[in-house]
Amino acid sequence: MSRNGILIIFLCVILFATGFILRVESVNLTGLPASEQAYYHDQNDLPYMYDADCYYNYRLTKNYLDHGYLGDVKINGINWDLHSYYPPGRSAEYTPLLIYLAAAFYKFMNIFSNVPLIVTCFWLPAIVGPISGLVAYFFLRRFTNEYGAVFAGILTVTIPFYFFRTVPGWFDTDMFNVFFPLLIIWFIVEAFSTQNPKKSMMFVILAAFSTAIFSMAWMGWFYVFYIVAISFLIYLVLCKLLSFMKSKDFPIKTTLKIFLLYSVSTFIFLSFFGTLTSLVDPFSFLWGGVQSTWPNIYLSVSELGNPSLGEVVAGLGPAFLGGIFGLLLILRVLTNPKLKKRFLNKVNWFFYLIVILWILIGFISLKSGVRFIILLIPPLVISSGLMIGLTVDYISLLKENQRFGLFKDNKLITILSVCVILLVTVPVVLNISETTSMLPVINDDMMDASSWLNQNTSNDTVVFSDWSYCHFFTAFSDRPFSVDGGSSNSPRTYWIDKAFTTDNETLALGIFRMLSTNGDKGYLTLDNYTKNSTKTAEILNNILGLDKQSAMVLLTDKYAFSQNQSEKILDSTHPEDSRPFVILTYGEMLNTGYWIFYFGGWDFDAMKGYNCTYSHGTIIGSENHIETSNNVTIDLEEGIAKWYDEVPYCLIMVENGVVTKKYLNKTSDICIILQMDIKKDIVINKEFENSTFTKLVVERTSSTYFKVAYKNRDVSIYTES
Repeated sequence: MSRNGILIIFLCVILFATGFILRVESVNLTGLPASEQAYYHDQNDLPYMYDADCYYNYRLTKNYLDHGYLGDVKINGINWDLHSYYPPGRSAEYTPLLIYLAAAFYKFMNIFSNVPLIVTCFWLPAIVGPISGLVAYFFLRRFTNEYGAVFAGILTVTIPFYFFRTVPGWFDTDMFNVFFPLLIIWFIVEAFSTQNPKKSMMFVILAAFSTAIFSMAWMGWFYVFYIVAISFLIYLVLCKLLSFMKSKDFPIKTTLKIFLLYSVSTFIFLSFFGTLTSLVDPFSFLWGGVQSTWPNIYLSVSELGNPSLGEVVAGLGPAFLGGIFGLLLILRVLTNPKLKKRFLNKVNWFFYLIVILWILIGFISLKSGVRFIILLIPPLVISSGLMIGLTVDYISLLKENQRFGLFKDNKLITILSVCVILLVTVPVVLNISETTSMLPVINDDMMDASSWLNQNTSNDTVVFSDWSYCHFFTAFSDRPFSVDGGSSNSPRTYWIDKAFTTDNETLALGIFRMLSTNGDKGYLTLDNYTKNSTKTAEILNNILGLDKQSAMVLLTDKYAFSQNQSEKILDSTHPEDSRPFVILTYGEMLNTGYWIFYFGGWDFDAMKGYNCTYSHGTIIGSENHIETSNNVTIDLEEGIAKWYDEVPYCLIMVENGVVTKKYLNKTSDICIILQMDIKKDIVINKEFENSTFTKLVVERTSSTYFKVAYKNRDVSIYTES
């Protein structure tokens, strides 16, 4: 093997090892004292996973290994999930690449040892993530020197946003969203750069094939296709308008042939893999669908909120400024024929155009949410790598300058170049130190509650909860949930939040019975008559708290429905034999409580939620003088309680299952609730003092219609009394 080949293999090992070893550090849970770490470890002595969606992917992988397809069953040839959105369940049609890869990795590992599926799923991201760094390295070394290529590889494996979404335990599709875009654009640029027609065709086919595989990995695959397509079209126009962009090697006809071959090949492969969709579908993804009078639950999803500039810079790390400066430096070189020929001979205007457009679309996509920061990573890595490569090239010019005789020694030039690489890579590596201290979202109490559900409820028992962590509970309790992370943006979430928000327990009970037995049928039947979701919500809120006979009178007398119509409505809303259900609450619901009240108090006329007072914090201070992280101060000896100098309407203390209330200020609109057992506090509107949420989530006590069936430190499960 040549010396150069050995160097390439050595650098690849270093790049992969850097990415893998740094990711492994997160397994140590360094953000926690050693005495508390076991609480976040599963039965395999590994941390629980870092996002609830990981457990959905785990459950589908388990299905695939068990019976050969992703769903629980197949209905009319469609994968169907009977654990989600039950009844009736929902489609389990899903981008399957992650499932296939995890299943293959599981089978491979079990050739050598008996490894549980959850363990292989846990480690897979830490293996796939660093491979993206190798793609970046090989991509950049085709267009710049070894220094720029190595830097691009290191930057890819350590860039903060991609790093923390590919640590062990982040078993989700994010691991593919840097790898495939880099690979596809690399092949396209190679096809456009080579003067060999056969090689050009080969790279186009590889790009099309990679695009099709990417479509099996992520539903947003099409953004890369459109970047390529738009870049080609703009380039063709600019070649017509600007003479300096024309290329003898790639005239307009050749460029058009490459574009058409890529497009046709992509759609042929998409059809073969069964992932071909309408060309209009990508735009519905960007627009966010049709406006509805029901609440848009995605408003509460933090990763779909618009990121601040600080979040973008933190997520991208050095790639943010490096990529922007890189664009300017590349432009400077491309516009100087001598510099271009010497330093960027293989970089053409099409390459530069596609990187600019890629970055521009990446910034535009941030309007759709924080998670789309990942789209900016590949082009900024490319630009940053070229910038470092050019910087090292400029350093090499020192030996040609008579005033810098000291640098005529190539060793000094090499040392200086290595110092530049270290200067920019060491901060990159140190920048991820905070990421390795993040905590899993799951704990032992949640696992114990899942086991209790599995062993103490019937298979058809429907579970109601906040949707955020339902994927985990579904995977390990093997019980169906009314809504979860994949079905949250539906009218059901409004009704569940309404049940938690109301202090009318018969209304809450009526909602849970309707949804557990007939799913959406109640409001869909009523919608069919009213043709007005606002009216439907009003009627249901008025009848679900009544018995069937009283509801019949209200429907016929107040709302003028016929006897036949009323009977059909009540068959759906007031079932004779309701399916069993339980209500599951957990500590993290205190953090999402604002959104429960926001959506539960939805104003259908104004199409906005209820912006109530809701603040939660951690209790600190002495036994008699209590302070909290959200500015509550309480002097138990003096009997004084305040929140930002306001004396509350009531003070509620919960300790060892005992609830104590004191009414302090009739003119105030807030209540302060102290959970002394877990050292948490809530400040909330006084109208929610007796809400289902307050009783079941905060006070964690039985009520008139809901009794505690199971409780541990973090989770409570209630059945119908």
